[in-house]
Amino acid sequence: MAFVDRAPAKVNLTLAVRRRRADGYHDLESLVVFAAIGDELRFAPSGVGHWLDVKGRTAAQAGPVGDNLVLKAAGLLAARVPGLPGGRFTLIKRLPVAAGLGGGSSDAAAALRLLAAAAGLPAGDARLAEAARLTGSDVPVCLAGKPCIMRGTGAELGPALTVPRLPALLVNPGIAVATPAVFGRLGLAPGTEREPDPAALLEEGGGNRSRDARAALIALLHTARNDLEAPAMALAPGIGEALGQVEATEGCRLARMSGSGATVFGLYDTCRAAAAAAKAIKAREPGWWVKPTMLG
Repeated sequence: MAFVDRAPAKVNLTLAVRRRRADGYHDLESLVVFAAIGDELRFAPSGVGHWLDVKGRTAAQAGPVGDNLVLKAAGLLAARVPGLPGGRFTLIKRLPVAAGLGGGSSDAAAALRLLAAAAGLPAGDARLAEAARLTGSDVPVCLAGKPCIMRGTGAELGPALTVPRLPALLVNPGIAVATPAVFGRLGLAPGTEREPDPAALLEEGGGNRSRDARAALIALLHTARNDLEAPAMALAPGIGEALGQVEATEGCRLARMSGSGATVFGLYDTCRAAAAAAKAIKAREPGWWVKPTMLG
């Protein structure tokens, strides 16, 4: 029996860098949602140990198989769950790599869900959460798979939020930026404190899916920011070009970078407007990765 799971793109609608800690890590506060597009992971249980095949449009950019987070997550869970089923993973890569969309982290989270299903583990098993945390900073929120405020280095998740569906456009100009370099460019001194993320106010009401809630959420997002946007654009000016093109499309309500880049997103009132914006940008930039989708 084979198991199949989606690994959706993670989009940081906001990203506030709250402080740089004495250990050099940064504490974040970010409103995270997931897209209707992403990678796909399959698992065929068989014997002992885990193997991975990588296919798909962006497989060539995914790096050595031995370094893939899917195998790292599987190994960490196997060390905690005696008798965990072995087998072969097949990853269908569709998302760009090192793009601020949490593709590798979402793949790893999907691997943990598939192994849990194969082993009959409940979704709330503490060993899944521990393996996710040790695999990477974005893996816990991808394992949860719900809109929420992510805090700290990524393992602190607020309650699941009810957010309106957001027609959106994702654009990556074919640039890969290294997250450590972006944080380095930000240049916060240890102990530096910064303003909280206004989007955290959503936790007080739990969210809303009404038509009016979409306008209210976008208005709130305009008061928020992505603190990594400016340093990422300084390292890779092409991000600013992509952001400007999205912002200039008809009907764009908000344009911002996701995560540490280089993918940017635009929010729209309708799927038709997002699709039209995608068509316009793709006509000008045929080499870019351009995808209309739905967030939330």
